[in-house]
Amino acid sequence: MARRALKLASWTSMALAASGFYLYRNKYLDLNDFGAVRVGRAVATTAVISYDYLTSLRSVPYGSEEYLQLRSKIHDLFMSFDDAPLGAASLAQVHKAVLHDGRTVAVKVQHPKVQAQSSKDILLMEALVLAVKQLFPEFEFMWLVDEAKKNLPLELDFLNEGRNAEKVAQMLKHFDFLKVPQIYWELSTKRVLLMEFVDGGQVNDRDYMERNKIDVNEISRHLGKMYSEMIFVNGFVHCDPHPGNVLVRKCPGTGKVEIVLLDHGLYQVLTEEFRLDYCHLWQSLIWTDMKSVKKYSQRLGAGDLYPLFTCMLTARSWDSVNRGIGQTPVTATERKTDSKQVNKQDSEIRNNAANYLPQISRLLSLVPRQMLLIFKTNDLLRGIEAALGTRASATSFLNMSRCCIKALAAHKKKNTHSFFRRAQISLSEAFNLWQINLHELVLRVKGLRLASWVLALLCWLLPAPH
Repeated sequence: MARRALKLASWTSMALAASGFYLYRNKYLDLNDFGAVRVGRAVATTAVISYDYLTSLRSVPYGSEEYLQLRSKIHDLFMSFDDAPLGAASLAQVHKAVLHDGRTVAVKVQHPKVQAQSSKDILLMEALVLAVKQLFPEFEFMWLVDEAKKNLPLELDFLNEGRNAEKVAQMLKHFDFLKVPQIYWELSTKRVLLMEFVDGGQVNDRDYMERNKIDVNEISRHLGKMYSEMIFVNGFVHCDPHPGNVLVRKCPGTGKVEIVLLDHGLYQVLTEEFRLDYCHLWQSLIWTDMKSVKKYSQRLGAGDLYPLFTCMLTARSWDSVNRGIGQTPVTATERKTDSKQVNKQDSEIRNNAANYLPQISRLLSLVPRQMLLIFKTNDLLRGIEAALGTRASATSFLNMSRCCIKALAAHKKKNTHSFFRRAQISLSEAFNLWQINLHELVLRVKGLRLASWVLALLCWLLPAPH
């Protein structure tokens, strides 16, 4: 029990760090790294992995009669089963196997005793959070416990994960670049999930992409489109897009680039009111309507902390927000492409960072619970962009704006029965989308013109070969 308490204490410390509590190790607060905690990952067990018979298989002597009997149970279901896992996390582990009909599958098996121990772990986490509250009265972290209580049971139900996978696959079926592995229900239970095996490289693996001639900018654009649709249009958001859950590959049949989305246990369902306010907020941020930025930030619970809220949401300085994040994207000199470079945005945020901590704590207790996982999702996506060197391009903001326009227009159409009003809304939507397309074309022309000027300058400066 003492060892489990120590592990859970470590997890809670990481959660606090994810909430801006970086002072201990880094001596500053970096809002670019800020996000809601990895909610639902409270269980820190390291016990042996198993599908019921595999649990037993791991606990008997190798080569014994009991071992051979248990091993035969595997062969009743699988032609082959790799004991070495492909990957492991706090709740489960994934193995590669082949069914008797020749299908290669991924078998996700839950750690033993996770179900039984989860409630105890949450109680222990609650006690630790209360202890932190006693030591630091100005910090409010009970939302950690609330979110764990809500999300952990969903993550422990693998049938729920399978349903989420099928729902998002259907929802985004118009994206031919998205691959969600098929679920095999006939061999799935609450603790075991069988799905189509799909290979690929992690989304932050630039070397893999270079070897396979995959354009990192194309991947970044696809990710932006996919998540903009989830958040702004559908309100059904995959909230765990860390690199191990997002793979890239070239489809064996067509050679087209695909994004493979894995681990569908944790989704955030946005209420319509939240989703529409969030659409309005991002529209205001992109087009630098500061009056509306304040209005919709406050509607989302930020109150007088709306400047901090928008900085946390965009990972940009307040100065950049005021100048317009759509007009002043993060430049190459601002990116952390080298450990020795200092990010201008980060430097501004880090100044007097300790002063932000009480406000951050208060803000997190004020915003809707839906916002916590959105924060986390934004930060994970931002980390991928940083790894790919494609962070916050103007195109990504334009794609977000397109989704916001479509979502707001669809809402207006749904709430009117007048044919003429619906036609008016459709015309306005088409005009706004045309404006965005025109703006994007202008940016591309400027980029091409700049490239041609640079090429001409180089030709003029460099001597011609003899």
